[in-house]
Amino acid sequence: MLQKSCTDENRLTVLHLVQPVEGGVARVVTDLVAAQVRAGLRPVVACPPDGPLAAGAATAGARVYPWPAERSPGPRLAREVLTARRLVRACAPDVVHAHSAKAGLAGRLAVRGRVPTVFQPHAWSFEALEGRAAELATAWERYGARWSDRILCVSESERRRGQHAGIRAPWSVIRNGIDLARFRPAHDDVAAARAALPPRAGIPADAPLVVCVGRLSRQKGQDVLLRAWRTAAVGDARLVLVGDGPCAQELRRAAPPGVVFAGSCADVRPWVRAADLLVLPSRWEGMALAPLEAMACGTPVLLTDVDGARESLPPEHLPHCLVPPEDPAALAAALTALLGDAALRAELGRAAQARTRSVFDVARTAGAVLTLYQELVGMSRPTTRKRTER
Repeated sequence: MLQKSCTDENRLTVLHLVQPVEGGVARVVTDLVAAQVRAGLRPVVACPPDGPLAAGAATAGARVYPWPAERSPGPRLAREVLTARRLVRACAPDVVHAHSAKAGLAGRLAVRGRVPTVFQPHAWSFEALEGRAAELATAWERYGARWSDRILCVSESERRRGQHAGIRAPWSVIRNGIDLARFRPAHDDVAAARAALPPRAGIPADAPLVVCVGRLSRQKGQDVLLRAWRTAAVGDARLVLVGDGPCAQELRRAAPPGVVFAGSCADVRPWVRAADLLVLPSRWEGMALAPLEAMACGTPVLLTDVDGARESLPPEHLPHCLVPPEDPAALAAALTALLGDAALRAELGRAAQARTRSVFDVARTAGAVLTLYQELVGMSRPTTRKRTER
């Protein structure tokens, strides 16, 4: 049973209800929790105990409680909603922040507007579906919006997509941010960064290196990248897929020579810093973190034109670094052009680093989220500062 201690009484309590527990969602929540602890809030994270989120959130200072929820809706949904309702009653949060579609479904059904509720889709669920399933997901999002005091999108394009789908709700747009102290260019040169890669990867020191960081899934579009890689004029370049996921075996079978599967990686910085180019050929996103992390390290990126991509890139990158989704020919052409022009890559990397460091600081993101919470609960800034200064 969760209990508030007397030392918690003056602090704003935020319950983060989260599923999934890996990838970008886990990183966003972990970074947000760390910033909220520093600001004097009391973050509580309820999530499935497996995966990196539970440990990461606890290390960041949150109280973590198991919420055994599956990634997709299923026969256990009623039990998941009941468990979420019990967690809400027990920790008495000032704000419930539900992350991604499954937590947004269960959390809003559990709370039903009784506590100020923020729903953050992290990309819309109906984009991942087709036919009748997509229609049902869209219908739910329209209905569930009545129990959202605010729908928090990470890009203007994600918000517009929700509005176009007929979702009527109070909106906020707060762009994703990254920890700029962690993601910065390597102190040594690229050769040193390349030498620090795992020896088992077998990456030649002088071979151009393209890296794709993301869950091996349909969303991230690695299958499109493999088709493009077969036809791109990339010489002796190596492609490394960093991550794991449900499509791993299928992708391994389809991979041409020269493609390396690095598996799941707790720290992607060595790969990002050693790369000549990071590619993320997603089919849908809200605003992906991996490109922001690469750009902060000075590594140029090649993206598909999905939600958040144009807002991530400097305007001068668009002709070189943005291609239509699910278009292997366009992706192959862009790979060929970028790998064949070292001077252009260097220029793009410098501009990308400058933009990311000026726009996508996680401290700015966390501050904007805190302001949103305070708006919803009517809490003044001095209340939070008072607790911080004790």
